[in-house]
Amino acid sequence: MRPRVFPFSPAIAIAIATALLAGCTTFSKDGGFGTVSTAASERLGKDAVLIETDEDRSTAASRTQELLSAPLGMDDAVQVALLNNRGLQASYSELGIAEADLVQAGRLPNPGFSFSRTHGGDDLSISRTFTLGMLRVLTMPLATRIESRRFEQTRLLTADAMLKVAADARRAYINAVAAGQSAVYAEQVKDSAEASAELASRMQQAGNFSKLDYAREQAFYAEAMAQVARARQQSVSAREKLTRAMGLWGSQAQYRLPERLPDLPATRPELHDLEAFAMRNRLDIQAAKLQTQSVAGALGLSKATRFINALDVGYQNNFTTSDGREQGYEISVELPVFDWGSAKVARAEAIYMQSVNRVAGTAIDARSEVRESYSAYVSGYDLAKHYRDEVVPVRKTISDELLLRYNGMLASVFELLADSREQIGAVNSAIDALKDYWLAQTDLQQALGGQLPAAAIATPLASTTQAASSTELEGQ
Repeated sequence: MRPRVFPFSPAIAIAIATALLAGCTTFSKDGGFGTVSTAASERLGKDAVLIETDEDRSTAASRTQELLSAPLGMDDAVQVALLNNRGLQASYSELGIAEADLVQAGRLPNPGFSFSRTHGGDDLSISRTFTLGMLRVLTMPLATRIESRRFEQTRLLTADAMLKVAADARRAYINAVAAGQSAVYAEQVKDSAEASAELASRMQQAGNFSKLDYAREQAFYAEAMAQVARARQQSVSAREKLTRAMGLWGSQAQYRLPERLPDLPATRPELHDLEAFAMRNRLDIQAAKLQTQSVAGALGLSKATRFINALDVGYQNNFTTSDGREQGYEISVELPVFDWGSAKVARAEAIYMQSVNRVAGTAIDARSEVRESYSAYVSGYDLAKHYRDEVVPVRKTISDELLLRYNGMLASVFELLADSREQIGAVNSAIDALKDYWLAQTDLQQALGGQLPAAAIATPLASTTQAASSTELEGQ
């Protein structure tokens, strides 16, 4: 039995023409990378690059070599990571995938064509049918809007991934420089312990030193040797972690680091309304909101198509020897006899509520992270300042006074050595306190979306007091 045919409707032609005009989504010039580049420039003051060609790779290598030609600064390490971190470059590919999905959503489905030729006796029947999935055509504008939000969400998440790589590189740099500084100080302690042990050995041979005192000096020297080995390994591990964060290998891994961490800022700015700032500034929160909007749009699409899952429109051109040529169209609709789409709608609603709760959870976690990181930032600064202004100067005063007594023959060389051992804990604690402050500042920046509020970005460094305390620390 032949399908029923109808005259080709002009309304169908108009609908298809309108969809053709609407289906003009194309690839953007920057592939969505502009969001990442802008975030790097505005929040970090650095350049984010997308390496796609040999020319891009050569330019990045030249810039990297320029940065590595001098002792590496903290900001330089961040820039090198943005240029070379392969994991970051891999995350940029998510932009291409999301944009391809957006373009695909804005394109019409390919039409179908079927051809049949049958004959029986003297009758010949030829049937030609063109079909087009009208349901996809009609829902294409909504699907395009959904994919557009997802593309925007991917851009925000990719930019956030870039900020996290920058923060990881900054932390790795702080740990590497601090570990190197501790290793150098451990070498100095070992040299002092070696001299003390040698002097104790000579004095014992001369009968001027007890066996107990000699054993104490030897134990201190042995412990100092162990501390040097431990400090060296920690320095190597911290440096390699920084190397991985910056994506360096080969001769590039022979970069130089400064001998000590940057000095403590002269003042700590008072920061207010940080939670509100984070809610406005954090890219992961913005991306979570867009995710919820996309899910809401998908829910609307599910409700719109809950009863009709397939709607095909076809143009027929048939020929038989008995009836001649016939043409018309056919419409194929899936009847909701067994499946009324309630399960599909329920699933979409559950996904939507899941997304809403995740947005709320992200915001709650972000507020907590801001409070925690700010507390660490404040206490870290106060503790580092305490070591800079109180502990280290007092230890320096004690050392100077003891040296005066030694020069006046009122103190022995072993009292000087004992004082040197007592300084070890203070100097190591001062180094750790300065390191913890810079790490806390990095954590606070990340909790706020990659940057501190504008009032806290430009913080003046200490001048006289800072320089004096730095000299004192180096002299211990």
